[in-house]
Amino acid sequence: MKFKVNDSCISCGMCAGSCPEVFHMADSGMAEAIPDDVAPEVEESAIDAMNNCPAGAIEEA
Repeated sequence: MKFKVNDSCISCGMCAGSCPEVFHMADSGMAEAIPDDVAPEVEESAIDAMNNCPAGAIEEA
């Protein structure tokens, strides 16, 4: 499973704070997801970050 952050990102950092194995804040201030498949042991955490994103900016890639 892969994730991506779309242009709706409001730079709140919730995803990077809750699942830093998958999401980080880029130099632009916007969140980014790793380009690789998410490791099975963090998949649930990444899904939680996606479901709890206040802007709905995270989606499956």
